[in-house]
Amino acid sequence: MVVANRLPVSWDEESGEWSPSPGGLVSALTPILQRTEGLWVGWSGVPEVGFEPFSHSGIRQVPVELSEQLYLDFYTGFCNGTLWPLYHDAVRAPEFHRHWWRPYREVNEGFAETTVAHIGSDDVVWVQDYQLQLVPAMIRERAKAHRIGFYLHIPFPPLELFAKLPWRRQVIEGLLGSDVLAFQSRSSRTNFSVAARRLTEAEGTTRELSWQGREVQLQVAPIGIDTAQFEELGRAEEVREHAAHIRSELDNPDSVILGVDRLDYTKGIDLRMTAFKTLFDMRPEMVGKVSFVQIAVPSREDVPEYQRIRSEIEGMVGRINGDFAEVGRPPIHYLYRSFGAEELVGYYRAADVMLVTPLRDGMNLVSKEYVATRYDNTGALVLSEFAGASEELHNALVVNPHDVDALADTLGRAVSMDRTEQARRMKALRRTVASKDVFWWAERCLNALGV
Repeated sequence: MVVANRLPVSWDEESGEWSPSPGGLVSALTPILQRTEGLWVGWSGVPEVGFEPFSHSGIRQVPVELSEQLYLDFYTGFCNGTLWPLYHDAVRAPEFHRHWWRPYREVNEGFAETTVAHIGSDDVVWVQDYQLQLVPAMIRERAKAHRIGFYLHIPFPPLELFAKLPWRRQVIEGLLGSDVLAFQSRSSRTNFSVAARRLTEAEGTTRELSWQGREVQLQVAPIGIDTAQFEELGRAEEVREHAAHIRSELDNPDSVILGVDRLDYTKGIDLRMTAFKTLFDMRPEMVGKVSFVQIAVPSREDVPEYQRIRSEIEGMVGRINGDFAEVGRPPIHYLYRSFGAEELVGYYRAADVMLVTPLRDGMNLVSKEYVATRYDNTGALVLSEFAGASEELHNALVVNPHDVDALADTLGRAVSMDRTEQARRMKALRRTVASKDVFWWAERCLNALGV
C-alpha cells in the first residue's frame, strides 16, 4: 500500500477519464504494485469531490477527499510555508502558525483513516514524503499492519533548525511509527537520529532506534531515475536533431551552459546568474562564445514569494544581457515554462555544461538525467555540494553555490575542459547513475520492508 500526497493518476474534467501522471516514482512502483495486487492511497487533485475507489493500470486507486480550504491550509500553508523552508536550511524564514498545524494534522488523520479502512494484517504500508509525516504513527494507533515504512524525499534538517518547529515532538513521534525510515542521504539520516534522541525518549544509533518497545531501522536509499529510458531518448534521432536545432538557434556558440529548475528559492538561480556574470567579468574573451540557457519551470505561481522570485530572476537576466549582449546574441536565454521529456532531453544533449546549484536539495534528479543522456561521454556536470546527489556523483565538479567567485572559476573550468577529462568523469558518473536507478531504489526500500 503506497500512501502519497497525490494519486499516480490525474482526472481530466473534459474527458471524464483518469490518465497516468508522469514521473519516476510512478514508473518504478507501478510494476511492483501490479505484481503484488497493491493499492495507492492519495488525493485526487480535485477538491470537494469524493471519488470512489477504482482500478487503473492494474492498481487499485483509493482517493482521499479534501475540501479546497483544508488543502490550501495544509499544503500551501504548513507544507510549503513551514516545512519546506525549514527542511531546506531555512533559506527563507519558515512561518509557524497554529491555524496551519491543525489542518496538517487533520489531513494526515484523513490519509491514515482511509488507509486503515483498506488495510489487512499482512499488508505493507509505504508512506511518502513530508506532507504525511504523522501518518505512520496514526496508522499504528488504528490498525495492525505487517510493516510500515516512510520515505522522505526532501532533506531532514540539522537539530538546530528542526528544534524551532513548535510541533517538533509530534512530527518525530509520527515518523517513529514506522518500522523503516528511509532518507536520500547520510546527512539526513544522521540529522533525524540526533533529533529523535534529543527530542524524544528514543535511543540508539544513526542506523537503528529503539522506540516504545520497537526497533526502527534508519536507511539511506538515494532515489534514482529510469536511466535506460533517458539514454534511449538521448540517442533518438529526433532528439539529436532537436539538440542541433537548439545550438543553431543559439548561433552555434563554443559552449552551452544549461540550468533546469523548478522556480524555487532553494534552487540558487540568482547566485548562478551572478556567477555567470562574474565569469564574463573575469574572462571577457568568453563573451559571445558561451551561451547560458536557464529553464525555469513554473511553480506555486499564486504565492507572492514565488512571484517576487520570478521578478528578481527576470530582472537579473535583463541586466546581464544588457551588459554583455551583442545584436541578436544575448548571453542568457531564459525560458519560463514546462517542457515534455523529449524536448527537455534535447536541451540536455545540446548542453556542454549542466549547472545544478541548489542551496539545499534532497537529491536533484536533473543531474542524473543529464548524465544518463550523455551516451558519448561528453559534457561536464557542475553540482552543488548541498544537493543529495553530491554524495554519489563524486566525479562532478562539486561547488559551494554561495561562493560566487569559486563558482565562476568552476564554470570557466567546465567550459574549457578537454575531451579526455570529460570522458573520464562522465564514464564514472554514468556507471553510478546506471547502477543505482529508480528500480534499484524501489527494490532497496521495499526489501527493507519485507516486500
